[in-house]
Amino acid sequence: MNTADAKRILETALICSTQPLPVRELRVLFDDELGADTIKSLLNELQEEWTQRGLELVSVGSGWRFQSRPEMRDHLDRLHPEKPPRYTRAALETLAIIAYRQPVTRGDMEDIRGVTINSQILKQLEDRSWIEVIGHRETVGRPALYATTRQFLDDLGLASLDQLPVIESPAQQGALIDALDQAAGGEQSALPIDEPAAAAEPPSAPEVVAAPAPDAVEPASTSSSTPAATEAAPEEADTPAVLPEPDHEPQRS
Repeated sequence: MNTADAKRILETALICSTQPLPVRELRVLFDDELGADTIKSLLNELQEEWTQRGLELVSVGSGWRFQSRPEMRDHLDRLHPEKPPRYTRAALETLAIIAYRQPVTRGDMEDIRGVTINSQILKQLEDRSWIEVIGHRETVGRPALYATTRQFLDDLGLASLDQLPVIESPAQQGALIDALDQAAGGEQSALPIDEPAAAAEPPSAPEVVAAPAPDAVEPASTSSSTPAATEAAPEEADTPAVLPEPDHEPQRS
């Protein structure tokens, strides 16, 4: 088989697949006659050949896939003008904390944000397949340890956590939150988080709320019909939490 035929096969399989394909699955196309290095070399050549087109070939957490280029988004949105539900800033900040400080407990997140984190936020991020429980910390109460998933990497177009941007200023933090917001709007979530209901309250200095102990358990919500209404009041503050510099490399990829 020549190079042109091999690239055509790879190209067809990737375009027709609804999910990213890892190299080990792409080798099956050739009955394992082509090695992993050869497959990667062919994929890199395909990337170059598609540089001037509306689609791009990228490597993400789960493998390789074709996707539309960012500059095509405004045009494609006209085909589906309805806007998907948006996530609250509190949810996106919580997701960012997990991404940069994982594995973390709910208590760790609350210490960083300085407010109580509604349990509904974590459930919604889990239903979105962006976070998961990977274990429990061996301490009082054995709190769950949260980390991001490969789906999180796929939706952000990242191959590994090492590609997350370095956060050194509030402006960079805001750009990250915006990127997460755009990724969240890419498709409908199972349990969308509505905009905060308390947004219309008159502006005032946010109340200082002491962060609870890491193993504190928040009472379950008594209503599931309006998720936004269960949001704890401190989370509606307009001032975003400042994410600290990670003190270690991400433990998962």
